[in-house]
Amino acid sequence: ALKESMVATIRHEFTEAVSAYEEKPREQYLMDFPAQVALTGTQVWWVLEVGIAFGRLEEGYENAMKEYNKKQIAQLNTLINLLLGKMSKGDRQKIMTVCTIDVHSRDVVARLVQQKIDSGQAFLWLSQLRHRWDEALNHCFVNICDAEFKYSYEYLGNTARLVITPLTDRCYITLTQSLHLTMSGAPAGPAGTGKTET
Repeated sequence: ALKESMVATIRHEFTEAVSAYEEKPREQYLMDFPAQVALTGTQVWWVLEVGIAFGRLEEGYENAMKEYNKKQIAQLNTLINLLLGKMSKGDRQKIMTVCTIDVHSRDVVARLVQQKIDSGQAFLWLSQLRHRWDEALNHCFVNICDAEFKYSYEYLGNTARLVITPLTDRCYITLTQSLHLTMSGAPAGPAGTGKTET
């Protein structure tokens, strides 16, 4: 019963968060929702906004992705300025976590621009861990390459996140492909390198 109520609560919060994203400034949005929900909400919207930019590129608007990258940089600067002010320990942790993920998102879009990628079917984009909200099913899904997983709505709390490196990305692909093929995987390596978090 405890697990069911955890899943139901987090799923309900997700439903609220995904639809509320466009209604208010991003920094306000992040303060209005719990850390896990706010972070996943921003990731869902990142995927949506990159998708919109790809759509505009296909329509012939060749600066669409560059402009979205500029928007990302502006969003990051806003969060950095927020961190310079006074805030509670929990809020500071939440904003720092969102910053960590935002930096990776910014770098991915910068690579899409640098490599002049104009299609959402390019491997560089498909190989990213992409969250999406399915309105019809009222569920969050995580896609990477040809694998799709339903979000499990497990309570994670307001925790710090490690910086996502190219190795993290490779581990994501390897482990998700393994799960997709109904196999498993076990990361091995020195202590403190991010095996558990990955």
